[in-house]
Amino acid sequence: MEEGKKKEIVVGVTGSIAAFKAAELVSQLTRKNFRVTVVMTKAAQKFIRPLTFQALSKEPVITDLFSTKKNLDVNHISLAQRASLIIIAPASANIIGKMAGGMADDFLSTLIISASSPVLICPAMNRHMYKNSLVRENIKKLKKDGFHFLGPGKGRLACGDEGLGRLIEVGKIVSEVFKILKIPV
Repeated sequence: MEEGKKKEIVVGVTGSIAAFKAAELVSQLTRKNFRVTVVMTKAAQKFIRPLTFQALSKEPVITDLFSTKKNLDVNHISLAQRASLIIIAPASANIIGKMAGGMADDFLSTLIISASSPVLICPAMNRHMYKNSLVRENIKKLKKDGFHFLGPGKGRLACGDEGLGRLIEVGKIVSEVFKILKIPV
């Protein structure tokens, strides 16, 4: 991609032990010459600090719906209009439920409701949570509404369980970005 034609990707990071993998995602997307804006939920900030993403993206990290910073045009409407794609990785059961219910109580959920760009959801949670009928119904509803899903992967989970629930590999997410945006690799 040429420098003058950078596409902006928003990476939404939610509360999951897999949040540290989002740092590698941001790094890879930045190296592929995308402009990356990171939006973190309060729960995500318990797992990884905003400074990590700021260093990798070279962009301010959004952590609050009601930021008091002046000269920072990143309100949910303007960012929603600029974004070519929104990726939620890791996507917790909480954000999936909020999206399915049309909730908008933080920057990320408000951004998603305001967006006309594609949204790629990469779930990561305990296998029991992922199998729960409420979560499965929420995913089914979001797929029907046109949201893209990738993952989760199978393997050892942070709690020690084995099964479906791991964040899908970062390389697969990056490949899906090019596919969704119809950019030749």
